Amino acid sequence: MKALSVAFKDIQIFLKDRGAIIQLFLLPLIFIIAFSAVAAGYETGDEDQRIPLSVIDLDGGQEVQTLLDGLEAAGGVRVEMVEENEGNLQLQKGEIGQMLTIPANFTQGIAEGQAVTLKLTSHPDADPEKVEAVRLVVEGVAQDMSLQKQVVASLQQMGDMQANAPAEYQEAFSLEKIMGQAQSQFEHEGDWTLVSVEQTLPGQESEKEEFPSTAEVAVPGFAVLFIFLTAQTTARSIYDEKKIGSFRRLLAAPISKFSLLVGKIIPNFITALIQSIIIFAFGAYGLKLIGFAPLTLGNDPVALGLAILLIALCSSALGIIIASFARTESQIGGLSTLILWGFGTLGGSIIPFFILESMLGPIPKVLPHYWANRALDNIMVRGMMLGDVSLELIVLLGFSLVFFLVGLWRFDFD
Repeated sequence: MKALSVAFKDIQIFLKDRGAIIQLFLLPLIFIIAFSAVAAGYETGDEDQRIPLSVIDLDGGQEVQTLLDGLEAAGGVRVEMVEENEGNLQLQKGEIGQMLTIPANFTQGIAEGQAVTLKLTSHPDADPEKVEAVRLVVEGVAQDMSLQKQVVASLQQMGDMQANAPAEYQEAFSLEKIMGQAQSQFEHEGDWTLVSVEQTLPGQESEKEEFPSTAEVAVPGFAVLFIFLTAQTTARSIYDEKKIGSFRRLLAAPISKFSLLVGKIIPNFITALIQSIIIFAFGAYGLKLIGFAPLTLGNDPVALGLAILLIALCSSALGIIIASFARTESQIGGLSTLILWGFGTLGGSIIPFFILESMLGPIPKVLPHYWANRALDNIMVRGMMLGDVSLELIVLLGFSLVFFLVGLWRFDFD
């Protein structure tokens, strides 16, 4: 009860500090909006990433449409129809990288079983990788068309060979039925393949292949950063009370040193919880209202709630550490900036932790911010459950205990 009385007094003092309220509750939202706005300019979203291929059609026959459908279905290439003169001019100016010309005898030549040639022209300055990719797609579709025509021709020859067969055999294996079955196979060959290839690049496997969205990076990261920033409020509150002498009066009261520090931690803990609610509610609902992709809160609300509680507890205990080492107001400001902003940057609150891991190796793992960001990422982005993030939660609890015990040991109560 005595610790609660100390906490209640500190909460009343905090509510009178408008600057601290703006910093802890409004500033995180401003950071998230700014980060989302900047990142939106670099995100591709639903933009078509296929390689553009300008096509000149000099034939206009049915087989041309078959070819174009095949190119679109193959993926990786976006067909753009152009007139001959316009296409040649754009290619000369370098406005297009590659152009496919379909000859005038394309449909007739295929129907008569004659060889036809597609002309694929590339600009000298075109990206070699894109040129090669387009060539492979065009050749693959052309070869598929050739194979289909060869199969049809073979079936027609087979039908001619059955002219003298018994009537019942001719009816069961008529040319119309065989051709219909073959045509059905051709139309559905893209739905199922006998042999498929799956490429794996060693060292690049990840539990989530897609890069996280802006909200999935910004909201948890800034939440962790600003929750830990509340530790500075705890340290400054203790310093201010020592400065005016009220802390000494608290020591004269019948209250243990342990209860006194707990009372100092509680306001920070409550503030951090309110922060979390505001930030995550804004990420889930507010971002959508202003035109950005919203944040999903994961599949396990219990895991998320427990993670937030432990992050808030760790931040509160860190405030005691800062207060125990800093002796002046400038030391509190300098130490808080170094620890909270430095740890936040190296711990993945500004630069995603999975990027920092590839750059700095195990260094971020010695920071509580890293484990806080990792816990939220696993829960909210990867959809993990409570049992899957037990390591992260245990580490955060360990940091909290170490911070509190070291702070209690080092704290100058005089």
